[in-house]
Amino acid sequence: MKNDMKIAVLIDADNVSDKYIKYIFDEISNLGMPTFKRIYGDWTKPQLGSWKTVLLNYSITPIQQYSYTTGKNATDAALIIDAMDILYSNNVDGFCIVSSDSDFTRLATRLREAGMYVVGMGEKKTPTPFISACEKFKYLEVLASDPEAAAEQSENVQNGKQGTQKEGMASKKELIQSLKTIITESSDEDGWANLGEVGSRLNNRYPDFDTRNYGHSKLRPLILSLNQFEIEARRTSKNQNSHYVVRNKAKQR
Repeated sequence: MKNDMKIAVLIDADNVSDKYIKYIFDEISNLGMPTFKRIYGDWTKPQLGSWKTVLLNYSITPIQQYSYTTGKNATDAALIIDAMDILYSNNVDGFCIVSSDSDFTRLATRLREAGMYVVGMGEKKTPTPFISACEKFKYLEVLASDPEAAAEQSENVQNGKQGTQKEGMASKKELIQSLKTIITESSDEDGWANLGEVGSRLNNRYPDFDTRNYGHSKLRPLILSLNQFEIEARRTSKNQNSHYVVRNKAKQR
């Protein structure tokens, strides 16, 4: 994935709090350049009033969508129509859909079928179908959390202390099993696998995989914290740069 992609950022104001906006665009800056920045909602509703300053500061275009019928989400329909118009304009490389609503599952699937990179962002309550439909999914609570506090919480959970570390689609037990399988499938004769390749395969398996979900900023310290794997640094033959390899620990006899 390139980090110079042109990305259309489409935000569902009915399902996202304005307190996350800084973290949303900080994360998007790691992926590419937001060329479309639109947010959808019924701006006549008082509960969306807190967005006013945020929209000005981040140059986000508000799209007005009245709720014509009770029980029908016109905001979702407006976002979906705009997404398809942008797709056919051929002016972007990917989409960021910010919502915790499963109604965008089919949209994410359709955009990916058209060759678009699709990243979703939403709260932990986001239904699994929408998460799975995205190429990558980021939890807003994790993006907005303090890395040191997240690491401390993760350590407390490991030590059996109070805490409710929410890991995403894969629990730590499932993560360990997936890592063992991936390493076995991609390892050399001595059982060593390239750490970068292992990370890529893990990302393909779990769209919402993010080391920050488990209280770590990088993959290597996360894997070491699981106490099931060995990691070594190796220098390449052509230069002095190092790369890491990982293998499953031998079973204790």
